[in-house]
Amino acid sequence: LRTNLSEAGLSAVRKRQERIEARKAAEYARKDEPAVTSDGRRVQVVANIGGVDDAKESQTKGAEGVGLLRSEFVFLGRADAPSEDEQVAIYADCARALAPGQPLVIRTLDVGGDKPLAYLPIPAEENPFLGVRGIRVGLDQPEVLRTQIRAVLASSDAGAKLHVMFPMIATIDDWRRAKQIFDEERSKVAAWDRVSVGIMMEVPSVAVMARQFAAEDGCDFFSVGTNDLTSYTLAMDRGHPKLASQVDPCNPAVLALIGQAAEALHERGKWLGVCGGVASDPQAVPILIGLGVDELSCSIPAIPAVKAAVRAYDLSTCRALAEKAVTCATPAEVRALVPVDEF
Repeated sequence: LRTNLSEAGLSAVRKRQERIEARKAAEYARKDEPAVTSDGRRVQVVANIGGVDDAKESQTKGAEGVGLLRSEFVFLGRADAPSEDEQVAIYADCARALAPGQPLVIRTLDVGGDKPLAYLPIPAEENPFLGVRGIRVGLDQPEVLRTQIRAVLASSDAGAKLHVMFPMIATIDDWRRAKQIFDEERSKVAAWDRVSVGIMMEVPSVAVMARQFAAEDGCDFFSVGTNDLTSYTLAMDRGHPKLASQVDPCNPAVLALIGQAAEALHERGKWLGVCGGVASDPQAVPILIGLGVDELSCSIPAIPAVKAAVRAYDLSTCRALAEKAVTCATPAEVRALVPVDEF
């Protein structure tokens, strides 16, 4: 907060506001154009959503689909678990809100840790962020996971291209157990081939063992949850009053993990997206492209700016930035590679 600005200072602020508004207007005018680097590399820019209204809004901002549907919104704020039919209706409505054929990536129920459910009791834990959360809840209470998978499969003919991803996968055994449940439910329906399956990469072990995970039968993609991945990599809680400012996904360690995973997946002809907060950061976009990221799933308001950031670079420049970024010593050094345009 600045007080007692001079007229010259006020004028400079107003002019900067005008330039920012002009930039936003230019980005919005091209929101429906694809995000393609100046030398032809296509990057899919999609939305993070929490429900049907978000799905509809994302289409007004140029989203090319949904890279993260936080399905827990179906389960929160109620006294009991949603029925299979209720879930089918909601997932189908989200699919119908998108353009036909666009991707809709549904994350299975991600509760535990900081997201408890009264009707799905989880015993008190000394450290819930390292306890039963994400897919661990589904494996511990498999009927909840089975019901959700059946609902997703039943909504696979609503127009979108559906993908399912499991949160908090940490080991190959986690993946195989979750995938077995998925396959058992999928074998019961005729549209089994309309839904692909992947991993939300939040735990460093998945990145370190990316080649092993990529080699697993039926593992079609990773989507990187950079918020948790950064916290687990640095052993810092992003909500901690003293440490939160250090939890920067542009940390070279985190970027190296993302690049390693992209390389492993591409060797198998599979794709990698980023659905964490850094995907909405235009300053990080060229580095992520250079690391090999195929999809950026953003907060809805950020979509036009992220698309514009993709168009502002060529692939060789992005790769050069990524190579430098993973050799930097600090996040500040990484961010200095892509200066913020203050207009």
